Amino acid sequence: MRAIFLVDNGSLRPQATHNLRRVAFALSQQLGETVQAASLLHSNKIPPEEIDGIPAITLGPAAERSVELGATEIIVLPFFFGPSKALTGYLPERMAALQARFPRVSVRVAQPLVDERGNNDLRLAKLLADNVRDKHQTGTTPHVALVDHGSPIPEVTAVRNRLAGQLSVLLADEVSCVAAASMERREGDEYRFNEPLLEHLLDTPEFQSGSVILAMLFLSPGRHAGEGGDIAEICAAAEQRNPGLSVTTTALVGEHPDIVEILHARLSQALDGERFLLELPATLDNAR
Repeated sequence: MRAIFLVDNGSLRPQATHNLRRVAFALSQQLGETVQAASLLHSNKIPPEEIDGIPAITLGPAAERSVELGATEIIVLPFFFGPSKALTGYLPERMAALQARFPRVSVRVAQPLVDERGNNDLRLAKLLADNVRDKHQTGTTPHVALVDHGSPIPEVTAVRNRLAGQLSVLLADEVSCVAAASMERREGDEYRFNEPLLEHLLDTPEFQSGSVILAMLFLSPGRHAGEGGDIAEICAAAEQRNPGLSVTTTALVGEHPDIVEILHARLSQALDGERFLLELPATLDNAR
């Protein structure tokens, strides 16, 4: 018996839990098997009355409860773009703690949405292109900025840059250019790979006037990408500094219906043992 979890980092905003549950339900229907929505952190602090009266769950306690109910295999499907520290550090530690309590349980973590070691999968870039075209006014050639949160992990920023290159090819002469940017970054030269920051990009000669479409490389609404969040504040401040600038933001990646197809592919790879980020098998001695 196995338990499958769609896992995000977690947010205190109820909109993020709503979206994670929506995607998990759609994936369950496509798979024909229950996929539970769980966060690594934070979401269990949301008042239940703000999320349809159903308390949000975090992965650790939820996985333990599934094992107590008979599950011998835990499958984790990351709702992440790339190999963030949450996936490569915190998650393995949490799952190892689970196995210390329940040695008969095996754990497998699927690849994130962008598999840097896999084939040149354009599905996520096509999804981003759809979102840009939804905001593209006929007869214009806007500048496009692909913006993510920013990460202390170079491999995560490399995912963003790879997607920006793919998006540039897909949009071709429909737009003036595509540039990548971070919402924020840590201090220090060692994190300079996150540059340019969005606020700086919107002050450059190419982007400080005319129409700019912000392609949002975010999965769910929250304090950064939600209504009135950090991204909105950055854009409003840039428009105030640059009166000729008009910024339009796209929908979020995790709100696009085709995100389910990509997740299904990553889950299928893990279930078939083809591609996965982490595997913690049950030991033979303890599994007897």
